[in-house]
Amino acid sequence: MPTTQEASLKLIANLDSMRGTDLLVCSPIDGTELARLRMDSAQDIERKIADSVSAFEVWRDVPAPRRGELVRLLGEKLRAHKEELARLVTLECGKIIEEGRGEVQEMIDICDFAVGLSRQLYGLTIQSERADHVMQENWLPLGPVGIISAFNFPVAVWAWNACLALVCGDSCLWKPSEKTPLTALACQSLLDEVCRDFDEAPKGLSQVILGGFEQGNQLVEDSRVPLISATGSTRMGRAVGPKVAARFGRSLLELGGNNAIIVTESADLDIAIPSILFGSVGTAGQRCTSTRRVIVHETLVDEVFAKLASAFRQIGESKVGDPLEPTTLVGPLIDEQAFLGMEHALEAIKPDAVEIIGGGRTLQSQFPGGYYVRPALVRLNQQSKVIHEETFAPITYVIPYRDLVEAMQIHNEVPQGLSSAIMTTDIRDAETFKRYSDCGIANVNIGTSGAEIGGAFGGEKETGGGRESGSDSWKAYMRRQTSTTYFGRKKPALAQGIHFDV
Repeated sequence: MPTTQEASLKLIANLDSMRGTDLLVCSPIDGTELARLRMDSAQDIERKIADSVSAFEVWRDVPAPRRGELVRLLGEKLRAHKEELARLVTLECGKIIEEGRGEVQEMIDICDFAVGLSRQLYGLTIQSERADHVMQENWLPLGPVGIISAFNFPVAVWAWNACLALVCGDSCLWKPSEKTPLTALACQSLLDEVCRDFDEAPKGLSQVILGGFEQGNQLVEDSRVPLISATGSTRMGRAVGPKVAARFGRSLLELGGNNAIIVTESADLDIAIPSILFGSVGTAGQRCTSTRRVIVHETLVDEVFAKLASAFRQIGESKVGDPLEPTTLVGPLIDEQAFLGMEHALEAIKPDAVEIIGGGRTLQSQFPGGYYVRPALVRLNQQSKVIHEETFAPITYVIPYRDLVEAMQIHNEVPQGLSSAIMTTDIRDAETFKRYSDCGIANVNIGTSGAEIGGAFGGEKETGGGRESGSDSWKAYMRRQTSTTYFGRKKPALAQGIHFDV
Protein backbone atom coordinates (compact mmCIF):
# COMPACT_ATOMS: atom_id res chain seq x y z
CA MET A 1 0.00 0.00 0.00
CA PRO A 2 2.76 2.60 0.67
CA THR A 3 3.57 2.84 -3.04
CA THR A 4 -0.09 3.29 -3.93
CA GLN A 5 -0.50 5.84 -1.13
CA GLU A 6 2.51 7.89 -2.17
CA ALA A 7 1.51 7.92 -5.86
CA SER A 8 -2.05 8.96 -5.09
CA LEU A 9 -1.17 11.66 -2.58
CA LYS A 10 1.08 13.27 -5.20
CA LEU A 11 -2.15 14.46 -6.82
CA ILE A 12 -2.47 17.00 -3.99
CA ALA A 13 0.08 19.62 -4.98
CA ASN A 14 -0.18 21.74 -1.81
CA LEU A 15 -0.79 19.02 0.78
CA ASP A 16 2.00 20.24 3.05
CA SER A 17 0.26 23.60 3.52
CA MET A 18 -2.83 21.81 4.83
CA ARG A 19 -1.17 19.55 7.34
CA GLY A 20 -2.10 19.97 10.98
CA THR A 21 -3.39 18.13 14.02
CA ASP A 22 -7.16 18.66 13.80
CA LEU A 23 -8.19 15.87 11.45
CA LEU A 24 -6.68 12.38 11.38
CA VAL A 25 -7.35 10.61 8.07
CA CYS A 26 -6.96 6.82 8.13
CA SER A 27 -7.54 4.20 5.47
CA PRO A 28 -10.44 1.84 6.23
CA ILE A 29 -8.41 -0.89 4.53
CA ASP A 30 -6.17 -1.44 7.58
CA GLY A 31 -6.34 1.70 9.72
CA THR A 32 -3.12 3.12 8.27
CA GLU A 33 -2.70 6.85 8.79
CA LEU A 34 -2.89 8.67 5.47
CA ALA A 35 -2.53 12.25 6.70
CA ARG A 36 -3.19 14.73 9.49
CA LEU A 37 -4.89 17.91 8.35
CA ARG A 38 -5.82 21.32 9.66
CA MET A 39 -9.52 22.13 9.74
CA ASP A 40 -10.70 25.50 8.48
CA SER A 41 -11.35 28.13 11.14
CA ALA A 42 -14.40 30.38 11.13
CA GLN A 43 -12.18 33.12 9.72
CA ASP A 44 -10.92 30.82 6.97
CA ILE A 45 -14.47 29.99 5.94
CA GLU A 46 -15.53 33.64 6.02
CA ARG A 47 -12.66 34.46 3.67
CA LYS A 48 -13.47 31.57 1.35
CA ILE A 49 -17.13 32.55 1.09
CA ALA A 50 -16.17 36.16 0.38
CA ASP A 51 -13.74 34.98 -2.32
CA SER A 52 -16.48 32.77 -3.77
CA VAL A 53 -18.84 35.73 -4.04
CA SER A 54 -16.17 37.76 -5.83
CA ALA A 55 -15.41 34.86 -8.16
CA PHE A 56 -19.09 34.45 -9.00
CA GLU A 57 -19.37 38.12 -9.96
CA VAL A 58 -16.66 37.56 -12.58
CA TRP A 59 -17.57 34.04 -13.71
CA ARG A 60 -21.26 34.77 -14.39
CA ASP A 61 -20.23 37.14 -17.19
CA VAL A 62 -18.07 34.57 -18.97
CA PRO A 63 -20.06 33.11 -21.90
CA ALA A 64 -21.53 29.72 -21.02
CA PRO A 65 -19.70 27.82 -23.83
CA ARG A 66 -16.40 29.17 -22.46
CA ARG A 67 -17.43 27.99 -19.00
CA GLY A 68 -18.06 24.62 -20.63
CA GLU A 69 -14.54 24.65 -22.04
CA LEU A 70 -13.14 24.83 -18.50
CA VAL A 71 -15.16 21.76 -17.57
CA ARG A 72 -14.00 19.99 -20.74
CA LEU A 73 -10.40 20.58 -19.71
CA LEU A 74 -11.19 19.23 -16.24
CA GLY A 75 -12.52 16.07 -17.90
CA GLU A 76 -9.28 15.69 -19.82
CA LYS A 77 -7.30 16.16 -16.62
CA LEU A 78 -9.36 13.46 -14.92
CA ARG A 79 -8.76 11.09 -17.84
CA ALA A 80 -5.02 11.62 -17.47
CA HIS A 81 -5.09 10.86 -13.74
CA LYS A 82 -7.92 8.34 -13.58
CA GLU A 83 -5.91 5.48 -12.07
CA GLU A 84 -4.18 7.53 -9.36
CA LEU A 85 -7.44 9.17 -8.32
CA ALA A 86 -9.30 5.83 -8.36
CA ARG A 87 -6.68 4.34 -6.06
CA LEU A 88 -6.95 7.30 -3.71
CA VAL A 89 -10.73 6.80 -3.61
CA THR A 90 -10.16 3.15 -2.65
CA LEU A 91 -7.51 4.01 -0.07
CA GLU A 92 -9.68 6.61 1.61
CA CYS A 93 -13.21 5.15 1.49
CA GLY A 94 -12.54 1.42 1.06
CA LYS A 95 -14.59 0.64 -2.04
CA ILE A 96 -13.03 -1.92 -4.39
CA ILE A 97 -10.69 -0.56 -7.03
CA GLU A 98 -13.07 -1.46 -9.85
CA GLU A 99 -15.71 0.76 -8.23
CA GLY A 100 -13.10 3.45 -7.62
CA ARG A 101 -12.37 3.51 -11.34
CA GLY A 102 -16.08 3.59 -12.04
CA GLU A 103 -16.52 6.59 -9.77
CA VAL A 104 -13.80 8.56 -11.55
CA GLN A 105 -15.34 7.56 -14.89
CA GLU A 106 -18.61 8.98 -13.62
CA MET A 107 -16.82 12.30 -13.06
CA ILE A 108 -15.51 12.19 -16.62
CA ASP A 109 -18.98 11.40 -17.93
CA ILE A 110 -20.58 14.34 -16.12
CA CYS A 111 -17.88 16.62 -17.49
CA ASP A 112 -18.88 15.52 -21.01
CA PHE A 113 -22.55 16.03 -20.17
CA ALA A 114 -21.93 19.51 -18.77
CA VAL A 115 -19.88 20.60 -21.79
CA GLY A 116 -22.82 19.86 -24.08
CA LEU A 117 -25.17 21.52 -21.61
CA SER A 118 -23.17 24.75 -21.74
CA ARG A 119 -24.70 25.40 -25.18
CA GLN A 120 -28.19 24.31 -24.15
CA LEU A 121 -29.19 26.48 -21.18
CA TYR A 122 -32.44 27.18 -22.96
CA GLY A 123 -35.19 29.55 -21.88
CA LEU A 124 -38.63 30.00 -23.46
CA THR A 125 -40.49 32.42 -25.68
CA ILE A 126 -44.02 32.81 -24.28
CA GLN A 127 -47.01 34.06 -26.24
CA SER A 128 -48.36 37.28 -24.75
CA GLU A 129 -52.06 38.11 -24.55
CA ARG A 130 -51.19 41.73 -25.46
CA ALA A 131 -50.34 43.03 -28.91
CA ASP A 132 -46.73 44.02 -29.57
CA HIS A 133 -45.49 42.35 -26.38
CA VAL A 134 -42.87 39.59 -26.18
CA MET A 135 -42.52 37.40 -23.08
CA GLN A 136 -39.40 35.39 -22.32
CA GLU A 137 -38.22 33.05 -19.61
CA ASN A 138 -34.50 33.49 -18.94
CA TRP A 139 -32.16 31.38 -16.84
CA LEU A 140 -29.38 33.28 -15.08
CA PRO A 141 -26.46 32.25 -12.82
CA LEU A 142 -27.50 31.81 -9.20
CA GLY A 143 -24.43 32.47 -7.04
CA PRO A 144 -21.98 30.50 -4.89
CA VAL A 145 -23.09 26.88 -4.48
CA GLY A 146 -22.32 25.02 -1.26
CA ILE A 147 -21.67 21.30 -1.82
CA ILE A 148 -21.67 18.93 1.16
CA SER A 149 -20.72 15.39 0.15
CA ALA A 150 -20.65 12.01 1.91
CA PHE A 151 -17.83 9.47 2.29
CA ASN A 152 -19.29 6.71 0.11
CA PHE A 153 -19.00 8.63 -3.17
CA PRO A 154 -16.24 11.04 -2.23
CA VAL A 155 -15.67 12.54 -5.70
CA ALA A 156 -18.56 11.71 -8.04
CA VAL A 157 -21.22 13.64 -6.12
CA TRP A 158 -19.01 16.73 -6.12
CA ALA A 159 -18.61 16.43 -9.87
CA TRP A 160 -22.37 16.06 -10.36
CA ASN A 161 -22.84 19.39 -8.64
CA ALA A 162 -19.70 21.30 -9.53
CA CYS A 163 -19.67 20.60 -13.26
CA LEU A 164 -23.27 21.72 -13.67
CA ALA A 165 -22.79 24.71 -11.36
CA LEU A 166 -19.69 25.85 -13.25
CA VAL A 167 -21.30 25.78 -16.68
CA CYS A 168 -24.34 27.56 -15.20
CA GLY A 169 -22.07 30.42 -14.10
CA ASP A 170 -21.75 29.67 -10.38
CA SER A 171 -18.78 29.39 -8.07
CA CYS A 172 -18.43 26.40 -5.72
CA LEU A 173 -17.63 25.74 -2.06
CA TRP A 174 -17.09 22.07 -1.23
CA LYS A 175 -17.28 20.66 2.29
CA PRO A 176 -16.38 16.97 1.89
CA SER A 177 -16.95 14.34 4.55
CA GLU A 178 -14.35 14.56 7.28
CA LYS A 179 -13.77 10.85 6.59
CA THR A 180 -12.65 11.47 2.98
CA PRO A 181 -11.00 14.90 2.67
CA LEU A 182 -7.96 13.78 0.65
CA THR A 183 -9.95 12.85 -2.44
CA ALA A 184 -11.54 16.30 -2.29
CA LEU A 185 -8.16 17.99 -2.08
CA ALA A 186 -6.93 15.89 -5.01
CA CYS A 187 -9.89 16.92 -7.19
CA GLN A 188 -9.46 20.56 -6.20
CA SER A 189 -5.76 20.37 -7.02
CA LEU A 190 -6.53 19.01 -10.51
CA LEU A 191 -9.11 21.75 -11.08
CA ASP A 192 -6.62 24.36 -9.84
CA GLU A 193 -4.18 23.18 -12.52
CA VAL A 194 -6.83 23.69 -15.18
CA CYS A 195 -7.82 27.11 -13.83
CA ARG A 196 -4.24 28.37 -13.78
CA ASP A 197 -4.08 28.05 -17.57
CA PHE A 198 -7.60 29.37 -18.16
CA ASP A 199 -7.54 33.17 -18.37
CA GLU A 200 -11.22 33.73 -17.54
CA ALA A 201 -11.18 31.60 -14.36
CA PRO A 202 -11.16 33.93 -11.31
CA LYS A 203 -9.45 33.24 -8.01
CA GLY A 204 -11.72 31.35 -5.65
CA LEU A 205 -13.91 29.81 -8.35
CA SER A 206 -13.85 26.47 -6.55
CA GLN A 207 -12.65 25.93 -2.98
CA VAL A 208 -12.60 23.14 -0.39
CA ILE A 209 -13.65 23.66 3.23
CA LEU A 210 -12.12 21.11 5.60
CA GLY A 211 -13.90 20.17 8.79
CA GLY A 212 -16.91 18.56 10.40
CA PHE A 213 -20.31 19.70 11.61
CA GLU A 214 -19.19 23.14 12.77
CA GLN A 215 -17.59 24.04 9.45
CA GLY A 216 -20.52 22.64 7.48
CA ASN A 217 -22.97 24.55 9.64
CA GLN A 218 -21.22 27.85 8.96
CA LEU A 219 -21.58 27.21 5.23
CA VAL A 220 -25.24 26.20 5.59
CA GLU A 221 -26.19 29.30 7.56
CA ASP A 222 -24.48 31.88 5.35
CA SER A 223 -27.01 33.82 3.27
CA ARG A 224 -24.37 34.59 0.61
CA VAL A 225 -24.62 30.95 -0.48
CA PRO A 226 -28.02 30.71 -2.20
CA LEU A 227 -27.93 26.94 -2.78
CA ILE A 228 -26.80 24.16 -0.47
CA SER A 229 -26.57 20.74 -2.13
CA ALA A 230 -26.16 18.22 0.68
CA THR A 231 -25.72 14.46 0.38
CA GLY A 232 -25.87 12.30 3.48
CA SER A 233 -28.19 10.82 6.06
CA THR A 234 -31.81 11.77 6.66
CA ARG A 235 -30.71 13.04 10.07
CA MET A 236 -28.29 15.43 8.39
CA GLY A 237 -31.00 16.60 5.99
CA ARG A 238 -33.35 17.36 8.87
CA ALA A 239 -30.70 19.72 10.23
CA VAL A 240 -29.69 21.33 6.92
CA GLY A 241 -33.11 21.85 5.32
CA PRO A 242 -34.74 24.04 7.98
CA LYS A 243 -31.62 26.15 8.44
CA VAL A 244 -31.39 26.95 4.75
CA ALA A 245 -35.13 27.55 4.53
CA ALA A 246 -34.99 29.93 7.50
CA ARG A 247 -32.78 32.27 5.47
CA PHE A 248 -34.89 31.69 2.30
CA GLY A 249 -32.11 29.79 0.57
CA ARG A 250 -32.49 26.69 -1.56
CA SER A 251 -31.69 23.11 -0.53
CA LEU A 252 -30.91 20.24 -2.86
CA LEU A 253 -31.07 17.22 -0.55
CA GLU A 254 -29.90 13.69 -1.42
CA LEU A 255 -30.54 11.68 1.74
CA GLY A 256 -31.15 8.09 2.83
CA GLY A 257 -32.55 5.16 0.88
CA ASN A 258 -34.25 1.92 1.86
CA ASN A 259 -34.38 0.40 -1.58
CA ALA A 260 -36.29 -2.69 -2.61
CA ILE A 261 -36.44 -5.11 -5.52
CA ILE A 262 -39.73 -6.88 -6.17
CA VAL A 263 -39.27 -10.35 -7.68
CA THR A 264 -42.48 -11.38 -9.42
CA GLU A 265 -43.74 -14.85 -10.27
CA SER A 266 -42.66 -14.34 -13.89
CA ALA A 267 -39.15 -13.07 -13.10
CA ASP A 268 -36.11 -14.42 -14.94
CA LEU A 269 -33.93 -15.42 -11.99
CA ASP A 270 -30.79 -15.50 -14.14
CA ILE A 271 -31.27 -11.74 -14.40
CA ALA A 272 -32.70 -11.12 -10.94
CA ILE A 273 -30.09 -12.85 -8.75
CA PRO A 274 -26.97 -11.03 -10.12
CA SER A 275 -28.81 -7.71 -9.89
CA ILE A 276 -29.78 -8.36 -6.28
CA LEU A 277 -26.24 -9.40 -5.37
CA PHE A 278 -24.53 -6.29 -6.72
CA GLY A 279 -27.16 -4.02 -5.21
CA SER A 280 -26.88 -5.76 -1.84
CA VAL A 281 -23.12 -6.17 -1.34
CA GLY A 282 -21.55 -3.69 -3.79
CA THR A 283 -19.60 -0.95 -1.96
CA ALA A 284 -20.08 -3.13 1.15
CA GLY A 285 -23.72 -2.04 1.23
CA GLN A 286 -22.69 1.58 1.66
CA ARG A 287 -24.53 3.13 -1.29
CA CYS A 288 -27.63 5.23 -0.83
CA THR A 289 -29.04 3.03 -3.62
CA SER A 290 -27.98 -0.29 -2.07
CA THR A 291 -30.64 -3.00 -2.11
CA ARG A 292 -31.93 -3.36 1.44
CA ARG A 293 -35.12 -5.37 0.81
CA VAL A 294 -36.01 -8.15 -1.65
CA ILE A 295 -39.77 -8.65 -1.88
CA VAL A 296 -40.37 -12.06 -3.47
CA HIS A 297 -43.54 -13.77 -4.68
CA GLU A 298 -44.47 -16.56 -2.25
CA THR A 299 -44.07 -19.22 -4.97
CA LEU A 300 -40.42 -18.24 -5.50
CA VAL A 301 -39.27 -17.15 -2.07
CA ASP A 302 -37.71 -20.51 -1.09
CA GLU A 303 -35.76 -20.74 -4.34
CA VAL A 304 -34.65 -17.09 -4.32
CA PHE A 305 -33.54 -17.24 -0.68
CA ALA A 306 -31.59 -20.47 -1.32
CA LYS A 307 -29.76 -18.99 -4.33
CA LEU A 308 -28.96 -15.78 -2.48
CA ALA A 309 -27.86 -17.64 0.64
CA SER A 310 -25.42 -19.72 -1.40
CA ALA A 311 -23.99 -16.61 -3.06
CA PHE A 312 -23.78 -14.69 0.24
CA ARG A 313 -21.88 -17.56 1.86
CA GLN A 314 -19.45 -17.73 -1.06
CA ILE A 315 -18.87 -13.98 -0.99
CA GLY A 316 -18.41 -13.97 2.78
CA GLU A 317 -15.88 -16.79 2.63
CA SER A 318 -13.76 -15.80 -0.37
CA LYS A 319 -14.67 -12.40 -1.85
CA VAL A 320 -14.27 -10.09 1.15
CA GLY A 321 -10.82 -8.53 1.41
CA ASP A 322 -8.33 -5.90 0.35
CA PRO A 323 -10.20 -3.60 -2.04
CA LEU A 324 -7.03 -2.96 -4.04
CA GLU A 325 -6.91 -6.65 -5.04
CA PRO A 326 -8.71 -7.29 -8.36
CA THR A 327 -10.49 -10.44 -7.12
CA THR A 328 -12.14 -8.73 -4.15
CA LEU A 329 -15.85 -7.93 -4.42
CA VAL A 330 -16.46 -6.51 -0.93
CA GLY A 331 -14.07 -4.19 0.87
CA PRO A 332 -14.25 -2.86 4.42
CA LEU A 333 -16.89 -0.75 6.10
CA ILE A 334 -15.79 2.83 6.51
CA ASP A 335 -15.15 2.58 10.28
CA GLU A 336 -16.04 0.98 13.60
CA GLN A 337 -19.22 3.03 13.92
CA ALA A 338 -20.55 1.49 10.70
CA PHE A 339 -19.69 -1.99 11.99
CA LEU A 340 -21.46 -1.39 15.29
CA GLY A 341 -24.50 -0.11 13.39
CA MET A 342 -24.62 -3.36 11.42
CA GLU A 343 -24.27 -5.44 14.58
CA HIS A 344 -27.08 -3.49 16.24
CA ALA A 345 -29.40 -3.93 13.25
CA LEU A 346 -28.82 -7.70 13.11
CA GLU A 347 -29.42 -8.02 16.84
CA ALA A 348 -32.63 -5.97 16.58
CA ILE A 349 -34.08 -8.10 13.76
CA LYS A 350 -33.38 -11.48 15.43
CA PRO A 351 -36.82 -11.80 17.10
CA ASP A 352 -38.54 -11.40 13.71
CA ALA A 353 -36.09 -13.41 11.60
CA VAL A 354 -36.77 -16.89 10.19
CA GLU A 355 -33.11 -17.32 9.27
CA ILE A 356 -29.96 -15.18 9.15
CA ILE A 357 -27.04 -15.98 6.85
CA GLY A 358 -23.66 -14.27 7.28
CA GLY A 359 -22.91 -11.24 9.37
CA GLY A 360 -20.06 -10.72 11.80
CA ARG A 361 -16.56 -9.33 11.48
CA THR A 362 -13.88 -11.15 9.51
CA LEU A 363 -10.19 -10.81 8.52
CA GLN A 364 -9.24 -9.27 11.88
CA SER A 365 -5.85 -10.97 11.98
CA GLN A 366 -4.99 -9.83 8.45
CA PHE A 367 -6.40 -6.29 8.81
CA PRO A 368 -6.60 -5.51 12.56
CA GLY A 369 -7.42 -1.87 11.85
CA GLY A 370 -10.08 -2.60 9.22
CA TYR A 371 -13.75 -3.45 9.71
CA TYR A 372 -14.49 -6.23 7.24
CA VAL A 373 -17.82 -8.04 7.50
CA ARG A 374 -19.61 -10.98 5.92
CA PRO A 375 -22.67 -9.70 4.05
CA ALA A 376 -25.85 -10.69 5.90
CA LEU A 377 -29.05 -12.13 4.42
CA VAL A 378 -32.15 -12.15 6.62
CA ARG A 379 -35.33 -14.08 5.85
CA LEU A 380 -38.59 -12.68 7.26
CA ASN A 381 -42.20 -13.75 7.11
CA GLN A 382 -43.31 -10.15 6.88
CA GLN A 383 -41.79 -6.68 6.85
CA SER A 384 -40.73 -5.51 10.30
CA LYS A 385 -40.74 -1.94 11.63
CA VAL A 386 -37.11 -2.56 12.57
CA ILE A 387 -36.05 -2.30 8.92
CA HIS A 388 -37.83 1.00 8.28
CA GLU A 389 -34.58 2.68 9.38
CA GLU A 390 -31.71 2.43 6.92
CA THR A 391 -28.57 0.60 8.03
CA PHE A 392 -25.54 1.61 5.97
CA ALA A 393 -24.05 -1.88 5.70
CA PRO A 394 -24.49 -5.10 3.65
CA ILE A 395 -27.73 -6.41 5.19
CA THR A 396 -30.48 -7.64 2.85
CA TYR A 397 -33.95 -8.68 3.99
CA VAL A 398 -36.04 -11.19 2.01
CA ILE A 399 -39.81 -10.74 2.42
CA PRO A 400 -42.60 -12.80 0.78
CA TYR A 401 -45.74 -11.39 -0.86
CA ARG A 402 -48.95 -12.82 -2.34
CA ASP A 403 -49.93 -10.37 -5.11
CA LEU A 404 -48.58 -7.16 -6.64
CA VAL A 405 -50.92 -4.98 -4.60
CA GLU A 406 -49.41 -6.36 -1.39
CA ALA A 407 -45.89 -6.09 -2.84
CA MET A 408 -46.41 -2.39 -3.56
CA GLN A 409 -47.76 -1.83 -0.07
CA ILE A 410 -44.68 -3.46 1.44
CA HIS A 411 -42.44 -1.55 -0.96
CA ASN A 412 -43.91 1.90 -0.22
CA GLU A 413 -44.29 1.41 3.54
CA VAL A 414 -40.80 2.67 4.45
CA PRO A 415 -40.22 6.44 4.90
CA GLN A 416 -37.44 6.68 2.29
CA GLY A 417 -38.08 6.88 -1.45
CA LEU A 418 -34.88 6.76 -3.48
CA SER A 419 -34.43 3.73 -5.75
CA SER A 420 -36.63 0.75 -6.61
CA ALA A 421 -36.75 -2.13 -9.06
CA ILE A 422 -38.97 -4.94 -10.27
CA MET A 423 -37.92 -8.23 -11.82
CA THR A 424 -40.64 -9.38 -14.23
CA THR A 425 -41.35 -10.53 -17.78
CA ASP A 426 -44.95 -9.27 -17.55
CA ILE A 427 -45.29 -5.80 -19.07
CA ARG A 428 -48.44 -5.20 -17.04
CA ASP A 429 -46.60 -5.73 -13.77
CA ALA A 430 -43.72 -3.54 -14.99
CA GLU A 431 -45.95 -0.61 -15.91
CA THR A 432 -48.03 -0.94 -12.74
CA PHE A 433 -44.84 -0.89 -10.67
CA LYS A 434 -43.48 2.22 -12.40
CA ARG A 435 -46.75 4.04 -11.82
CA TYR A 436 -47.07 3.20 -8.12
CA SER A 437 -43.48 3.07 -6.87
CA ASP A 438 -43.05 6.12 -4.65
CA CYS A 439 -39.33 6.38 -5.44
CA GLY A 440 -37.45 8.82 -7.63
CA ILE A 441 -35.89 5.87 -9.49
CA ALA A 442 -37.95 2.90 -10.72
CA ASN A 443 -36.08 0.23 -12.70
CA VAL A 444 -37.30 -2.84 -14.57
CA ASN A 445 -35.07 -5.94 -14.74
CA ILE A 446 -32.02 -4.12 -13.42
CA GLY A 447 -31.07 -3.50 -9.81
CA THR A 448 -31.38 -0.45 -7.59
CA SER A 449 -27.69 0.56 -7.84
CA GLY A 450 -25.69 1.97 -10.73
CA ALA A 451 -27.47 5.05 -12.10
CA GLU A 452 -26.22 6.67 -15.31
CA ILE A 453 -25.48 10.40 -15.39
CA GLY A 454 -27.97 11.14 -18.20
CA GLY A 455 -30.97 10.85 -15.89
CA ALA A 456 -31.79 13.04 -12.93
CA PHE A 457 -30.74 11.29 -9.71
CA GLY A 458 -32.69 11.59 -6.48
CA GLY A 459 -35.73 10.52 -4.50
CA GLU A 460 -38.85 11.45 -2.60
CA LYS A 461 -40.12 11.42 1.00
CA GLU A 462 -37.24 11.28 3.50
CA THR A 463 -34.75 11.03 0.63
CA GLY A 464 -35.21 14.79 0.34
CA GLY A 465 -36.69 15.48 -3.10
CA GLY A 466 -33.45 16.74 -4.67
CA ARG A 467 -32.30 15.94 -8.20
CA GLU A 468 -28.69 15.95 -9.36
CA SER A 469 -26.72 15.06 -12.50
CA GLY A 470 -28.65 14.70 -15.78
CA SER A 471 -31.94 15.73 -17.40
CA ASP A 472 -32.95 19.27 -16.39
CA SER A 473 -31.19 19.19 -13.00
CA TRP A 474 -29.16 22.20 -14.15
CA LYS A 475 -32.14 24.41 -13.32
CA ALA A 476 -31.38 24.01 -9.61
CA TYR A 477 -28.14 25.95 -10.15
CA MET A 478 -29.75 28.92 -11.89
CA ARG A 479 -32.44 31.47 -11.19
CA ARG A 480 -35.49 31.84 -13.40
CA GLN A 481 -36.51 35.24 -14.71
CA THR A 482 -39.68 36.14 -16.64
CA SER A 483 -39.21 39.16 -18.91
CA THR A 484 -41.81 41.10 -20.92
CA THR A 485 -40.80 43.57 -23.63
CA TYR A 486 -43.17 46.04 -25.35
CA PHE A 487 -42.09 47.13 -28.81
CA GLY A 488 -45.16 49.05 -29.96
CA ARG A 489 -45.60 52.79 -30.46
CA LYS A 490 -48.92 53.36 -28.73
CA LYS A 491 -49.64 53.39 -25.03
CA PRO A 492 -49.03 49.81 -23.87
CA ALA A 493 -51.98 47.72 -22.79
CA LEU A 494 -52.24 46.30 -19.28
CA ALA A 495 -52.66 42.60 -18.65
CA GLN A 496 -56.06 41.08 -17.93
CA GLY A 497 -57.69 43.90 -19.95
CA ILE A 498 -57.35 46.42 -17.13
CA HIS A 499 -57.93 50.08 -18.03
CA PHE A 500 -56.10 52.71 -16.03
CA ASP A 501 -56.64 56.03 -17.75
CA VAL A 502 -55.56 59.27 -16.13
